[in-house]
Amino acid sequence: MGIIWRITTKTLKYKWVLLLAYLSVFGVTVFSLMVPRLLGNAVDTVLTSGQRGELLFLAMGIVALSVGRAIAAFGQQYLGESISQWVAYDLRNEFYDHLQRMSFAFHDREQTGNLMSKATADVEGIRMFIQQGLIRALYTILLFAGVGVAMLLLNWQLALVSLLFAPPIVWSTARTTVKLRKEWRTVQDEMGHMTTLLQENLSGQRVVKAFAAEAHERSKFNASAVRVSDHSYTAAILQAFNTSLITIYHLGVTVLILWAGGRLVMAGDLTAGGLAQFIFYLGMLAQPIRMSSMIINSYSRAVSSGQRLFTTLDAASPVKEKPGAIVLPRVQGHVQFENVSFSYDTLSPVLQGINLEAAPARVIALVGAPGSGKSTLVHLLPRFYDATGGRILVDGIDVRDVTLQSLRENIGVVQQDVFLFTTTIRENIAYGKVDATQEEIERAAKIAQLHDFIMTLPDGYRTWVGERGITLSGGQRQRLAIARTVLLDPPILILDDSTSSVDTETEHLIRIALTAVMKGRTTFVIAHRVSTVKSADLIVVLRDGQIIQQGTHQELLSVPGPYAEVYELQLRPQEAVLVEGNGHRNGAQVRSESHHGASAAFTTQRGGTQA
Repeated sequence: MGIIWRITTKTLKYKWVLLLAYLSVFGVTVFSLMVPRLLGNAVDTVLTSGQRGELLFLAMGIVALSVGRAIAAFGQQYLGESISQWVAYDLRNEFYDHLQRMSFAFHDREQTGNLMSKATADVEGIRMFIQQGLIRALYTILLFAGVGVAMLLLNWQLALVSLLFAPPIVWSTARTTVKLRKEWRTVQDEMGHMTTLLQENLSGQRVVKAFAAEAHERSKFNASAVRVSDHSYTAAILQAFNTSLITIYHLGVTVLILWAGGRLVMAGDLTAGGLAQFIFYLGMLAQPIRMSSMIINSYSRAVSSGQRLFTTLDAASPVKEKPGAIVLPRVQGHVQFENVSFSYDTLSPVLQGINLEAAPARVIALVGAPGSGKSTLVHLLPRFYDATGGRILVDGIDVRDVTLQSLRENIGVVQQDVFLFTTTIRENIAYGKVDATQEEIERAAKIAQLHDFIMTLPDGYRTWVGERGITLSGGQRQRLAIARTVLLDPPILILDDSTSSVDTETEHLIRIALTAVMKGRTTFVIAHRVSTVKSADLIVVLRDGQIIQQGTHQELLSVPGPYAEVYELQLRPQEAVLVEGNGHRNGAQVRSESHHGASAAFTTQRGGTQA
């Protein structure tokens, strides 16, 4: 009942419309109950007095009641559908807003397709219950009660006979409800899994085709679709069986009433019109009984959908704004990490005792083997995750004391894996500043070394980039991401290995762009190559979540340690090749081979002096 109560409270926002809907339900019930009475009187009039005037009056009354019922039924349907759509709209927006507030930790463990299924299929299950359950349930109850009272007033003996089929129906319905709830929960879970498979397949089409894995993907999707179909079919069979059982019971009681009622009419204890009324009411009694099966089905689905949806809505983000959080103004860019620790779980720390200070407009390079904690460290600064120990200060203010929006407006991030939206180049550049002028956008693109390329396109800045920017090369996507950050004009910049997977010419263009962007900003650079970081003001070497060396390029070369080893592996051989004049091809080969050796040096060197 907790889930149903939460769903019901969502409708109270539209209480006046809900009240009108319930008044319409009341009108439908009253008009419906009055029609059999007039029909019974009409039968008695024809069989006894035969007065045409009275018969005409009764016929006009039946027509008027039918018209009134039709109007009330329209109001019930229209208002009920309106409320259900409004609540669905509210739930989708609430769900979407909640996802925006959740931290990376939540999205790391959730499947995208499952969240999509919750926002669509589960919300639709709740919407159908509001329209078919909450609204029609009142009609079912009122009609059942009204028909029961009318039958008791007509002939209490026949009314008691009619209630003989109630206990088995209640028992059958209760059993069906339990089974349906289980089946619908399985259906909704499998729908989430199937949506995940579809989303991953569409996003990874190039991988699927590269490995000729179409048959394997079809097999996975078909297996999931079969499970959805099987459990949906089982739910439909359960509902159909219960409905058929109710119909059989009702027909049996109808035959019994005709036999018993006919004997009462022949004995003069009941008029023919009275028997006709009773039969009409008995027929009306079947309607709420049959509707109860539909209501139970929608109820079972709503409970399953609600459990899935509200589980996500109730999930708390570990990254929260504290009450009274202040708005962080534009900062100078003085960043301090004070004894910072972090772990994704309580068992395995990712960062331990990090102490690091970055003066305004300084470039801090973070190097280390994959998994050493470089990306995690910079992700703590804009609070994509929250540190589990210590604190992070920006201009002397703890990042947990300021609003998330104002903090992130001061920090620009250029990711290694650039994400672009399915829209124009212009809108992708202006994503962080939607009110930017065309002049500002073009200036950002020029700084990012992208403007000349854009002007070669037929539609220029109005060119659509395709899903995830698939129509652009890796280097073009990187430069577009840089332009997006330039337009935001943040005083603090995070560059996550932006040149690790591009060719030499593209790397040169990106370096030109980055040099212009970093000027006057506090910049954290994550890189694997020494050539990328040797001009940094401070180089920080991490291993296993701890700082093992830090200093300038020359300072770190002057002492034995991982950084000096990496330099020897990466740059010294290249310099020798260039001096000997062996050309770019050999240099490129040495560079490629030395990258793997550098990672090994960062990983295996256990000593290390902190400069």
